[in-house]
Formats: sequence, structure tokens, C-alpha cells
Amino acid sequence: MDSRDHPAVLDPSPAARTLPARLALPACWLLTRAAMLLLLVQEAAHPLGVGGVAREVHELYARWGTTLAQGSFPAGDPLWQYPPGAGPLLLAPGLLPGLTYFQAFVTLTLATDALVGYALARGGREPAGAWLWTAGLPLLLHIPLARYDVEVTALAVLALLCMGRSPRVAGTLAALGALVKVWPALTLLGVERGRTARQAWGAALAAAAAMLLVLAVAFRSPLSFLSGQGGRGVQIESLGGTALGLARHAGWPGRVRYRYGAMEFVGPHVGTVAAAAVALTAAAFVILLWWRLRARHHTAATPYDAALCAVLTFTVTSRVISPQYLVWLLGLAAVCLTSRHTTQRPVALLILAAAGVSALAYPVLYADVMAGTWAGVAVMVVRNALLLGAALLSFRRLWKATVPNPRADLRASLRADLSAEPRGKRPAATPTTG
Repeated sequence: MDSRDHPAVLDPSPAARTLPARLALPACWLLTRAAMLLLLVQEAAHPLGVGGVAREVHELYARWGTTLAQGSFPAGDPLWQYPPGAGPLLLAPGLLPGLTYFQAFVTLTLATDALVGYALARGGREPAGAWLWTAGLPLLLHIPLARYDVEVTALAVLALLCMGRSPRVAGTLAALGALVKVWPALTLLGVERGRTARQAWGAALAAAAAMLLVLAVAFRSPLSFLSGQGGRGVQIESLGGTALGLARHAGWPGRVRYRYGAMEFVGPHVGTVAAAAVALTAAAFVILLWWRLRARHHTAATPYDAALCAVLTFTVTSRVISPQYLVWLLGLAAVCLTSRHTTQRPVALLILAAAGVSALAYPVLYADVMAGTWAGVAVMVVRNALLLGAALLSFRRLWKATVPNPRADLRASLRADLSAEPRGKRPAATPTTG
């Protein structure tokens, strides 16, 4: 048989050529999420390290869900430190029929995870973003399935992806996210000035006011979380905690204690370290505002890059760098990689590395981190060095791409003029007189 009689054998249709590629991403998502789910289900029998990843959903979230179902925020619980928007998210699993709270929570998280992957992949966007989310989230093992940070990240991701088409929708989603965990408000930092910024910020303020009004009517004590923030100390996984962990090996007499739902350092000078972290956060806020005022060059990726840079900066300067914070960073890095104009590709690689090391810190080597062994300190030094390097690199690349540099622009203009001169003999020198 002559293959020329059957041209499809030599030249398959475009649909046939792209079908395996289109199936690769969903297949990767299914395999990795099955592995994450298996780790979560088998945690009681085969735990990875210590810490009880699933216990927070079984005990803490379920208890809060019961209180919320009675029409009140858990105001008397010192572990409740979340804005009022977290209430509906923690109440929702208890409303699904036929499932335990834990089963419903994981089901909703997986559905949200799939929604994020679909949103990153659709619309002709660069595929690297969807791949980073799909393959990067499992680096955190089963932690993302047992925290509600996937839902928060989804609101931020969708807000950024909607920015170009509908600033009002983007602002509304950012506001809803901010009412759950504050940081999604930073997705509006890089919105283009003018009408787009007015629409996005106006919608955000309106949505936040409306949501707060609804929550104030539906629940008692919606602002009770504010009283739980002042007493926070220095978590052992934070940048300041890493410094204190090193200081323990130099003779510092501090100890680790469970406080406010996390393992924190107590002892001399901890208050100073905590105050320094707050001061660094304030300084970071000022620097980001300075960038906002100076930025002039804007591309479609600027809101994405600015959001990642801002959240990275606030994460690094935080007194608490919990492992689930990496979920936020992976989501924002994934959004950056959906645009060919992004400046944050090397930053995304550093975040991927930090996510892998973070899973070693918690839960695999968490006993060493709490005890302050050299292995525990080393893994925290590496993880936090990666995050610090990512934050500095992110800001540097964002600044260079958006803030005019008169000297560099002048040099580029001169090089362009020189390259535009016709080649050949130079014009003869004009004879002088006298």
C-alpha cells in the first residue's frame, strides 16, 4: 500500500498532533493529587515526621465550623486570628451532605485546586504557568489539602487573570480574598494607572464594604480576629526564627513553645526580633509604594510581577512563615509564567526550590527544627535564604523593567544612533583655514 494514498498517515490533523499534549497536564494533575491524597489519608498510620498535618482540619477547622454554624465567630478562641471572610470558607464543608467535615474540606480544596489549574491553562496563555502550579504544589506534599490557602490563592489568581478583561471583577475578587487572608489585596498593587486602577480599586472597596456588612449581619463578633494579632511572637520557621535558631548554638538561652497555633521562640531579645520584623514589613510597604510612584513602563505582566514581588517581600519580613505560605507564592509565580512578558522566571525557579525544602522543614524534619539541631537549622537557613534571594531578585527585576533609567536610556539611544549610521568611508574632514 502506498502511503501517498493515505495522507493522514504522514500528516495527521492538528487535533491529533496536540491531543497527547492536551492530556498531559490533566494526567499529571490526577497522578500528583492522588499521591497527595494518599499521603493525607495514610498520615495516621504512616506519618511523615511530626506535626499532624491533617489534625488542623479534624480538630481546629471542624470546631470553628461548628461555632460558625451557630452564628458566631470563635471570638473566645485565642487561635482565631483570621479576617471575617474566612468564616464562610470554614463553614462551607459542614454544609455538604453525606460527608464528614474532613472529607468535605478536602473535596472542596481539590475542586478549587483544579479550578486554578484550568484558569491558568485556558485562553491561549503560556502553558508554563499551569505546569508550575500542577507540578509545583505537590512539592509541599499533602499540606495544601489540609489548609484553606488553596482557596485564598484561587481568589488572588483569578483576580490577576481577570485584570486585563474586567478590572471591576478583578477588584471584587481581590477584595474577597483580602477579607479571607489580607494578602490578596496586594494583587492590585501593579494595576495600570488611570481608568483601570479606578475601576479595580473602586470595585474592591465596594465589594469589601458589602461583604463586611453581610458578615456583620449574619455573624456575631466578625472583628474578633484583631485582638489575636498583637501577641504573636517569632515563629521558628521565620527569618527571625532562623537567626534565633543559630543564636541558640552560640549560647542564647531561648526556648521553643507552642503559642497562638504555632511553635514560637520565647526568651531574651525575642521581642526585639519581632519588632525588627514589623519594622522591616513597614519598610517594605514604603519601598513598594515608592516603586508604584516611580514605575512608568507597563506591560500585561506588570500586575502579575508586582503581586508576586509584594507577597514575597511581606512573606520574608513576616514573623510567621508557615509552610502553607508557599501555596500563595506558587500560585502567583504560576500567574507570572502565563505571560511571555514576565520578568519573574528565575524567581519562580527559586520559589519551586524553596517549596521543596519547605516540605523537609515541615513535616519531615520538624522535630529537628523544633529541637534546633544542626540539621533543623540548616534546612531553615536554606529555605529562608532561597525566599530572601527570590524577594530581592524579584524586586530588582521588577524595578529594572518598569522604572525609567535616564542614563541607560541615553546609552541605548546612542548605541541605536551609531548602529544606524551608514557603513563605508567616513566623510572627509573639512579643511581648516588660516
